[in-house]
Amino acid sequence: MEFSELIRTRQAQAELLSGPEAPALRGTLCITDHHLLLSPGPQATDLWLLLLRSVDSIEKRVAGNSGTITLRCKDLRVLQLRVEGVEATRDIARSIEALSSLESVITSYPFFYRPKGLRLGDAPHFHALESYCKRVALETDAWRLSEVNEDFSLCPSYPRAVIVPRAVDDTALARSARFRQGGRFPVLSYYHARSGTALLRSSQPLIGPQKLRCAEDEKLLQAVLTGARPGARGFIVDTRSAQTAKQARMTGGGTESKAAYPGWKRLHRPLERGRPLQDSFVRLVEACGDLEQSMDQWLSRLESCRWLAHVQKALSTACLAAQGMEREGACVLVHGAEGMDSTLLVTSLAQLILDPLSRTMAGFQELVEREWIQAGHPFQLRCAHSAFSHAHPKHEAPTFLLFLDCVWQLGRQFPLSLEFGEGLLLALFEHAYASPFGTFLCNSEKERCLCEVRTQTHSLWSGLNQSREQRKLRNPLYVLNPLAIWPSVEPQSLRLWQGLFLRQTRPPEHSEAMWEKVWQIVTEEEKTEDSPPVVSASEPQP
Repeated sequence: MEFSELIRTRQAQAELLSGPEAPALRGTLCITDHHLLLSPGPQATDLWLLLLRSVDSIEKRVAGNSGTITLRCKDLRVLQLRVEGVEATRDIARSIEALSSLESVITSYPFFYRPKGLRLGDAPHFHALESYCKRVALETDAWRLSEVNEDFSLCPSYPRAVIVPRAVDDTALARSARFRQGGRFPVLSYYHARSGTALLRSSQPLIGPQKLRCAEDEKLLQAVLTGARPGARGFIVDTRSAQTAKQARMTGGGTESKAAYPGWKRLHRPLERGRPLQDSFVRLVEACGDLEQSMDQWLSRLESCRWLAHVQKALSTACLAAQGMEREGACVLVHGAEGMDSTLLVTSLAQLILDPLSRTMAGFQELVEREWIQAGHPFQLRCAHSAFSHAHPKHEAPTFLLFLDCVWQLGRQFPLSLEFGEGLLLALFEHAYASPFGTFLCNSEKERCLCEVRTQTHSLWSGLNQSREQRKLRNPLYVLNPLAIWPSVEPQSLRLWQGLFLRQTRPPEHSEAMWEKVWQIVTEEEKTEDSPPVVSASEPQP
């Protein structure tokens, strides 16, 4: 279908209201294949532009000779358009609704976006896994890079290459993959050099009601302990409750038994995923958008939505995994059922807690690329809609947003230890749901290869790493902290991420101005420190 068939009218006169403190913008409203734009006039140089894929829901009302279109966006903004003409209002609303709901990947805007200064194929962190394997090789020879999944036939959600124990050959890996849901056999997520221990991730074993075993899978986990140090032990952090894991056996899943995996101790730390997590997100956004409630009502709704409880549990489980490595000297394997949601949440947060490199700008970008994008988090499914959509597919869940919120909590508790600031986290949230870049497209590396995403779209990292963007994204107060950062997970220590969830009632311009002021102060102090000392005329000269 051609885009032109979905556009019922190309333009109309309209007025835009983008927030309680933002001035109204009047002009000509135009609809293109991928954008909604408003031009104040023929001589205007600044156009208001909205990517249609960022629209989460649309409502229209008509009265008299005009109408109002309310656009609720995936980045939690709420926009109002007052359009002249009843027919024009209806046609524009139908056009936006049709264009914003297209599901085709190869006709999405990233395949047409060609910004100045960027080149196709120039994608930082595309080889994040290979780069990380080289760093691990500097510390130990117990791990290797395997291309057993080169054609994605072993595990469609894994990348072509994975890091595995050197003592385990590819044949054993293939058999282990058949014993794990979706083929997601245990692979290295992070090597902790200080303790010589490893953090791994996988999906659940397919034990089933017959309590099946797999010698190769057992050998793989034993090789992890042997490669760490003699007598090493391990923890299996299962992100499901013990009851849920037991029930999974009836449908072919399950968890590792003590007899089959000696040296490994199982710990259950249930984390919500899927519909309960999405419902919590929706209720939080609804509460944040209600400006007429009393303070008691607001606090009650904030508690009942349980979003901060999810943040607390995620950080607590990540701390458990990190403590197992740092303080217990144990290897840690994390998995739930599929191993593509809460598993990645825990492994990535544990690395931020332990690894100073992951807290740098480049290191954090590599972490997201390696532990979320290439590790197979299904972004296209999970982020199809945000909090305003009337559709409720069971595969949607704000797991990546929960990760970003946890990172924001770390940055708030350790304001000097992260090289990046809130600006980067907000940018990642926005681009995960709707972006001109191709980084978050599709659900796996296999799909990105089939759609040629890496070669036909620009990388978000290239866009964010341009010099003009750095001042908005970097933390001016950053100081390298070589130690682990242990966050407090007590309820009183966790805060609502106001810069995101209250962005509609508290415009970001204020925080951006404050951020710029901090940069000015730090820059002035650096200039003062670098300048030569001024010698007073009354002081004796040498």
